Amino acid sequence: METDFLPPHLRKYVVEQNYEKYTPIDQSVWRYVLRQLRSFLSKNAHESYVEGLGKTGISVERIPRIEEISSKLKEFGWRALPVSGFIPPAAFMELQSLGVLPIASDMRSIDHLLYTPAPDIVHEAAGHAPILIQPEFAEYLRQYAQIAKKAILSKEDLDMYEAIRELSDLKEMPGASATDIKAAEAKLDNVSKNISHVSEAAELGRMNWWTAEYGLIGTLDNPKIFGAGLLSSVGESKWCLSQKVRKLPLTIECIKQSYDITEPQPQLFVTPDFKNLVKVLNDMADQMAFRLGGLAGLNKAIQAQSVNTAELSSGIQISGQIIEAITDASKKVAYLRLQGPSQLSFNDKQIQGHDKSYHLHGFGTPVGYLKDYPQKDPSSLTRSEWADIGVELGRQARLEFASGVLVTGTVKNMTVLEGKTIILSMTDAKAEYQGRVLFDPAWGVYDMALGATVTSVFGGAADREAYGETEDFVAKRVPAPNYKPEELKLHSQYGRLRDLREKNIQGADLEKSLSDLLANHDKEFPQDWLLRLEALEISKARLSNSPLLAKLEKDLQALAGKDETTKNLIQDGIALSGNL
Repeated sequence: METDFLPPHLRKYVVEQNYEKYTPIDQSVWRYVLRQLRSFLSKNAHESYVEGLGKTGISVERIPRIEEISSKLKEFGWRALPVSGFIPPAAFMELQSLGVLPIASDMRSIDHLLYTPAPDIVHEAAGHAPILIQPEFAEYLRQYAQIAKKAILSKEDLDMYEAIRELSDLKEMPGASATDIKAAEAKLDNVSKNISHVSEAAELGRMNWWTAEYGLIGTLDNPKIFGAGLLSSVGESKWCLSQKVRKLPLTIECIKQSYDITEPQPQLFVTPDFKNLVKVLNDMADQMAFRLGGLAGLNKAIQAQSVNTAELSSGIQISGQIIEAITDASKKVAYLRLQGPSQLSFNDKQIQGHDKSYHLHGFGTPVGYLKDYPQKDPSSLTRSEWADIGVELGRQARLEFASGVLVTGTVKNMTVLEGKTIILSMTDAKAEYQGRVLFDPAWGVYDMALGATVTSVFGGAADREAYGETEDFVAKRVPAPNYKPEELKLHSQYGRLRDLREKNIQGADLEKSLSDLLANHDKEFPQDWLLRLEALEISKARLSNSPLLAKLEKDLQALAGKDETTKNLIQDGIALSGNL
């Protein structure tokens, strides 16, 4: 599997699809869902959807191989790679920004046939991949991913991600105890209740939910489906177009609307066309810290309590947990403080000697103009201009900023990149502001990052690869199922039925094989309906006068009385059973 083109910190999310792990029941679930979706969505989805199924090589008959989807997607400027379950949102967005569609290779269980809280191959392959052939939507997704990479993610977002992943993995795990599931639900509920603010990442998550996942397109009165969450859910694809779901015009206001992943959505947003998605996205980006910069951007990072980056007008980037922005009398940023491992970068590349092990305990720097050069960014001063104010290697210097911050010390080094002095390093240094000591000589070498203003603040470290592992990029795996002997016997019976269909067995041989299979199934699995439904499909196509038809229809109608969900699944299946 080709992953060399990925940055090293993203390769860890890629897994082997391991096609042999899919059981015959998995294949039958895929087939049922895709038959239902194709039938309904051919009339109710955006016109690109059914066309996209064919162009991305997604078959109704069997779970697709992700490498085959990827080879098809390359024609549209994308590729696909298998991942395991939920991956961190920051990693998901960075992969998409590189033109990679991450596809969760896991398969939903029969118990979650209509909808699964966990990402699976139905959602990712049959939901996301086909619509990527639409060029305007694909461009929106790329732009979205680029902007989402800059979003500030809070520690609360990370807690929410962990809680959601834990619950979704448990719900899809065969044999998971009700006690464990209940505890995970309680944990998610507790995390949700303790969210103190909505971060940029959470707002962008909402925009993604109401567009790429649950988006409608067209008019409010007669919209079509394009969101992957709807395109991969038999139940919600039908529910969403009913009068029970409010339809609202898609605007920037969608980021104020939260959602519950465990419930059908009471309202959805409709975009008139795909171009409008980019407009709404840019409306959102204009409110984000990476475009705002300044005190407003820094305050978002401080509130997040996570690793973020402040970029100064010189181009130097300061990464770590930003904890304070001291302002002067005019409310302009005068001094910036970070705690814990910090990194200095330029053009997204770590500056040699300024990694997080060197700046292990934090970082602080003045921001602003010098009193001696009130109109000139300090990074753009020439050597002679520095010398005029006493800043030369080995000399004692006194720097007073327009804000009132005062720095004294002996000049040890001046780091110049692309003609700009971006770092001034001093020994025996002291920094103070209005009587407050910001740096003490006993703390070692004082490295000042030079820049007149904070032009941008964005999520994560500037050089993620050099910075190393952060909480928002942890890779986990969905546990492999451990099947009981009875479950393996059920898999075997589904496998025998698939052989009869795929080998095109006909006539008396088919009737006898089906009769024997159903006799065992009636005795061992009286409550299973999907195998009987597939047997009915084959019988209708190949055994028009067989008594098996009447028996199967009677058995299925009896099972349909079990509950409303099962009834609808069976009746929908019977409605398509004449179309093999």
